[in-house]
Amino acid sequence: MKTTALGTTGLDIVPLVFGGNVFGWTIDEKTSFDILDCFIDQGFNAIDTADVYSSWAPGNKGGESETIIGNWLAARPGMRDKIKLFTKVGSDLEQPGKKGLSKRWIIQAIDESLARLKTDYVDLYFSHWPDEGTPYEETLSAYEQLLKEGKIRSVGASNLNAAQLGEAVNVAKANNLPTYQVLQPEYNLYDRDGFNPELQALCLKENIGVVTYYSLASGFLSGKYRSTDDLKKSARGEGIAKYLDAKGQAILKALDTIAEAHNAEPAQVAIAWLIAQDAVTAPIASATKRSHIENFRKAVDLKLSNEEIAILTKAGQA
Repeated sequence: MKTTALGTTGLDIVPLVFGGNVFGWTIDEKTSFDILDCFIDQGFNAIDTADVYSSWAPGNKGGESETIIGNWLAARPGMRDKIKLFTKVGSDLEQPGKKGLSKRWIIQAIDESLARLKTDYVDLYFSHWPDEGTPYEETLSAYEQLLKEGKIRSVGASNLNAAQLGEAVNVAKANNLPTYQVLQPEYNLYDRDGFNPELQALCLKENIGVVTYYSLASGFLSGKYRSTDDLKKSARGEGIAKYLDAKGQAILKALDTIAEAHNAEPAQVAIAWLIAQDAVTAPIASATKRSHIENFRKAVDLKLSNEEIAILTKAGQA
């Protein structure tokens, strides 16, 4: 499939990234291997995870997703060279000293992630959340060291607003330190605040790549959940209740109309809308079935008209 440049990282990715938060949570290792195999077979090449995934599942403590990906890589000789691997640091692992963006913890955390991932480098390393207790200069100096050591190839940040990202960029320039090359915001047809026009403009100005998470609003934009009764359909159902309002219903109606016109699924249209947005390099989306991956492939190939994009945008602003 056609690839696109991810900001200034030097990485070329197919414009849809697999979200590894489901590994060790809603799907086990065997199913995860099958899903990853399907993802690669369909022509995709970028996988996103984090050290904290999937600590929220009963019995987990974090690192489960990275471990499953590492075991998959170990079982697939030569696969590491075919994929772009993203992970993150900074979330609270609820273990002494294992949170935030201090240089001490970043240097330790990357080694722990690499051990779980069974690789000697990651292509893109994200600051998962802002850390008000650590200066940007300290965090970026840690990444400078890891870049020199070859343990990471590029640097990103997740969940920063325009003021925070702007300050980080200015600190990097003033101190000749690595700058954030990719932003990972929450952004989809329903949730727009995490990547507002100010932040979009900054990313365009600085040529910062953007990979969006919750791209399908935890599955709501698939059209699978249309009433409170539908929330029982998956482990993620409880988090979807907030979307069952007038705004959410308006978005589903627009998705249904445009999906029918293209003989497509609502999820495909929702992803195609994201790909069409200025400054968005690629959505991140998770899958638990092979059919979901096939939908991703169709979504990347789906071309919406300017009128259809406008209809969807307006529905999300209702």
